[in-house]
Amino acid sequence: MDKETTYTAALQELEALVGKMQSPDCDIDRLSGYTARALALLRFCKDKLTKTDEEIRKCLDELNADTAD
Repeated sequence: MDKETTYTAALQELEALVGKMQSPDCDIDRLSGYTARALALLRFCKDKLTKTDEEIRKCLDELNADTAD
């Protein structure tokens, strides 16, 4: 994944891959490649969600600390 890739773009590509994999016309010779790419996209999305969650929690912690004073 390059630094330009967005969560939305990765999710759209993942959805397209899943569609190809579920198709009765799916080329078995390409299935392994589709699976590997899907795994990479899933890892990217999970990492992005985890980082976003951490950032939000940090902001909320700071907000709570400010209101406790």
